Amino acid sequence: MKTNPAKTNHRRMKTYLLGLALTGIPLIASAQNSAQQVYSLGRCIETGLSRNYSIRIVRNEQLVANNNATPGAAGYLPTVDLSGGLNGNLNSARNATDNGTDSQNNIASEAANANLSLAWTIFDGFGIQAEYSRLKELRSMGELSTRMSIEDFIASVSADYYTLIRQMTRLANLTSTLSLSRERLRIVEERYSIGSMSRLDLQQAQVDFNADSSALLNQLETLHRARTQLNRLMAFDNIDEAIALADSVIRPNAFLDEAELRKSTMENNVSILMANKNISLSQLELKKAKSRSYPYLRLNAGYGYTATNPGPAANDLQQRFGLNYGLTVGISIFDGFNRKREQRNAAIAIQNRELRLEDLRLSLKTDMSNQWMAYENNLNLWELEKSNRIAAQENYRIALERYRLGDLSGIQLREAQNSLLNAEERQSIAEYATKLCEISLLQLSGRIIDMVE
Repeated sequence: MKTNPAKTNHRRMKTYLLGLALTGIPLIASAQNSAQQVYSLGRCIETGLSRNYSIRIVRNEQLVANNNATPGAAGYLPTVDLSGGLNGNLNSARNATDNGTDSQNNIASEAANANLSLAWTIFDGFGIQAEYSRLKELRSMGELSTRMSIEDFIASVSADYYTLIRQMTRLANLTSTLSLSRERLRIVEERYSIGSMSRLDLQQAQVDFNADSSALLNQLETLHRARTQLNRLMAFDNIDEAIALADSVIRPNAFLDEAELRKSTMENNVSILMANKNISLSQLELKKAKSRSYPYLRLNAGYGYTATNPGPAANDLQQRFGLNYGLTVGISIFDGFNRKREQRNAAIAIQNRELRLEDLRLSLKTDMSNQWMAYENNLNLWELEKSNRIAAQENYRIALERYRLGDLSGIQLREAQNSLLNAEERQSIAEYATKLCEISLLQLSGRIIDMVE
């Protein structure tokens, strides 16, 4: 009976890799089951929205825009100032008289004052109204900017969630492949030991087993990167936390409505909404520039108190109370044609932003068309690859039976095994690609929030 010289050399490596092949997925599942919470896609998104640092920064920036949209910031309200002061002098005096020289030292005099003043622009040619409207539009822009950031974040979390599922599926496929290679190696070792197979067959089975083992080890690293990326988006302190996912497979939505998505894109896409806001802002800039051609009316009023102690030479403390007020009316007659220039530039800015809006609409139509084509194509591929996988599984089952009976070579069995792995990979890729297209279509149409449900 022949002995197996390769068995001793590879025993320790086989023990380790076979453990990965036979227990790799259960170990992963066990780690996930030990987690306290199961994370669905919706839960991942909600967790990220409440914890992610970028989202929190964007929300704070929106609060700044909200704080700025006030009548006072626009100039509607008057300004009131209160001021007061105390001044003093310490002098020496020398006076020449008929009787000689009269000197006085350290003569103190003091004066105190307090003033309450009011300034109010009552009318400035509708410039204040335009400014207030501009601040409210900027507040709306801040809300849209926050919405855009949230939509981008939801799309990123969704893509990374399904990336993790995709990598887990691939790990399962590679684990299954390694298990099949282990079975083939076992058969070859038994036949080699009784002399019915050559050492070449044994070495080839060992090489294939090692190649599958290497692919599995590399996939473990890829899976780790996918998991840490999702954990980073959710701002987990423990970036290596092995969270349990509610889904183990990717289920593409095959029932999206193209007409509805196209209509929603033109109406709800946040980029279009922001472009419309930019046009409104330019129109308000024009209105503000035109306001300089109107007269202005300003009110000034104040109330003051002054107390003066002129020093020992005076008999009484001098006090004064007074109210002052006034209206100022004015108009800029000539400013070097700057008003006309600003108005022409503002009108050009409106035209440019309208042109950008039309270009944006065309770009979104192009993106929608391309994404829809990719979505339909990947749906068809998905259906095709599901049937291919069934055929590949049956083909491998038949090949393995023939191999056990000695009617099929190891190379032919390996081809059947690779065909099965490739079919599984193509189906997984088609599912993943379809889901990414679905995410892109929902984001374009302003309906990405549907992913939370």
